[in-house]
Amino acid sequence: MSSRRVVVVGGGAAGFFAAITCAEANPEAEVVVLEKSPQFLAKVRISGGGRCNVTHACFDARELSTYYPRGAGALRGLFQVFQPQDTIAWFEDRGVRLVTQPDGCLFPASNSSQTIIECFLRAAQAAGVRLWANRGLEQVARRAEGGFDLTLSNGEILICDRLLLATGGCRVPAMGQAAVTLGHTLEPPVPSLFTFQIEVPWLRQLAGIVIEGAEAAVPGMGLRERGPLLLTHWGVSGPVILRLSAWGARALHEVDYHFPVQIHWLPHLSAEAIAAELQARRQAQPARLVVNAPIPPLTARLWERLVVTAGISNQVRWAALSRAAQHQLIQQLIRTEFPVTGKSLHKDEFVTCGGVRLSEVNCKTLESRLCPGLYFAGELLDIDGITGGFNFQAAWTTGWVAGQAMAGA
Repeated sequence: MSSRRVVVVGGGAAGFFAAITCAEANPEAEVVVLEKSPQFLAKVRISGGGRCNVTHACFDARELSTYYPRGAGALRGLFQVFQPQDTIAWFEDRGVRLVTQPDGCLFPASNSSQTIIECFLRAAQAAGVRLWANRGLEQVARRAEGGFDLTLSNGEILICDRLLLATGGCRVPAMGQAAVTLGHTLEPPVPSLFTFQIEVPWLRQLAGIVIEGAEAAVPGMGLRERGPLLLTHWGVSGPVILRLSAWGARALHEVDYHFPVQIHWLPHLSAEAIAAELQARRQAQPARLVVNAPIPPLTARLWERLVVTAGISNQVRWAALSRAAQHQLIQQLIRTEFPVTGKSLHKDEFVTCGGVRLSEVNCKTLESRLCPGLYFAGELLDIDGITGGFNFQAAWTTGWVAGQAMAGA
């Protein structure tokens, strides 16, 4: 294989994976990773609460692609080449065992993201990858004879034959400036994976309660998800809310994060089934206070708030519950509506929707269609997934494919 210099801009998940893949596939290549900050793999370190949700146990390329609000079409083909089963094997070949949780998320057996970081650093060193921290890319220009002139943040000039941009999501447009300079278009970046701010006092007073199987919907936008819901001091969070925010990223941005959200607290039960549950309580415990008889799995505190919010006094007993009051309670259980007044970014994820337009990229090699020798990987592309290891899997897949392509002739 030919000798060449390959520069990877961005020392995160996708950049590292691409650099290691390229160096292992072409030992003659000089592979350099530029990272503008002092620390490599910073996002890997804090992801999953410091545990690192490496990937998801979904091994069918078509099904896997359905977990990506943006980029599903491109990923469907890429997952035919490198998918979660390959990720598991890659790490196990390097001494890192991954463990699958009941929800399909895979974490290192150590339960520590440090295990993943150390694996990458060892693999990079073994492959001869050069890691340059505190050196960002300030300017880039194409060379007439091919390749690129790079001006680094320390004033150094670096020439390379292949250039991979893996700088992460464009939370500010400047983060995608190198791609724009080289002729690319950025789909406007907006936040994805965020929590909902709700200024309803009784809800905030229940902070810390988790409802394992709630359903959340945004009426009029076709957004509906089911899963764990977390009540917080600022509103609602948890996987069900983060997934809603991912699918609705652009639509919710357009309404400036002011919209109603409806919660079905017992989505495994129909309105008729809930009515039957209430009737059973009326018959079995007529003298008991309604607020003291929650339907599982709702907690006593949450049940009490829902009963009172439905307009039922905390002194009402089941025997005295009117038909109209029962109807109001059922409506409260299946469709509590809250006004959302803003968002908070999910601190462990901070994923961005938007990035380099996929029609401008060869989705078999991840090489630019506009600028030969330029490649992309990770979140800089207009690709993003829901929570559960899907964004990391996109980083591994795009990094591996780009790395292999840059290593080739």
